Amino acid sequence: MVAKQDYPKASNALVFGGMLTYIAGLMLLMAFASPYWIQSYQDTFSNFKHMGLWEYCFDQFRYPYYQFDKQFDGCHYIFSQEYYVIREWLLPGWLMVVQAFVTLALILSFTSQIIIVLELIRWPLKLVLSFEWILSGICFVCNATSAGLLFLAVAIFGGECWRRDWLMYPNYNYLSWSYGFAVLSFLFHLFASLFLYLDSRRGWQQRKESRNLVAQMHPNQGRNGFV
Repeated sequence: MVAKQDYPKASNALVFGGMLTYIAGLMLLMAFASPYWIQSYQDTFSNFKHMGLWEYCFDQFRYPYYQFDKQFDGCHYIFSQEYYVIREWLLPGWLMVVQAFVTLALILSFTSQIIIVLELIRWPLKLVLSFEWILSGICFVCNATSAGLLFLAVAIFGGECWRRDWLMYPNYNYLSWSYGFAVLSFLFHLFASLFLYLDSRRGWQQRKESRNLVAQMHPNQGRNGFV
């Protein structure tokens, strides 16, 4: 029986990749939830204040194409009853695509974090030692896909947010810190995927050693297999 301290620990590439993935996921969560993707300059006294993927904030705003004299004031969820009459204007097709990409990236990022944690704590031990290179490969794919989705999301948003058929007076607005977090999350996911790729390749090269170690941990199964 192999002593507990004899099994191979997680590689530095996996540790660094896990740290970068955690930081990237935290930034992505903040960008996902915070309503500061685009914001108006304070000196312009614009009726539009700021918005995120799921929330808009106005100050006594009147939508010119709505036939009734209604003011939209305060911050509200984009699918709330308050914005029902102007939701089609607030949520154009390109913004729904951005929402979908960021949501998928968030799911993949946290899936990768869960797998990385299991690899780091070596639980379940037999599964991790047998398929560590596959698990790291899955994390690499999740992070690389998240980076790709976030790149598309920030590129689409950055290119479309100045459209005059969306928010009025776009020259009064600027990209704010939530958008910046999304960009940083893209970069951290990209770097994390590189470390996880290195760990997966190392695990592929050492897979025979891991199989031998598992066989030593379960000698009865090994004898039954060869007798």
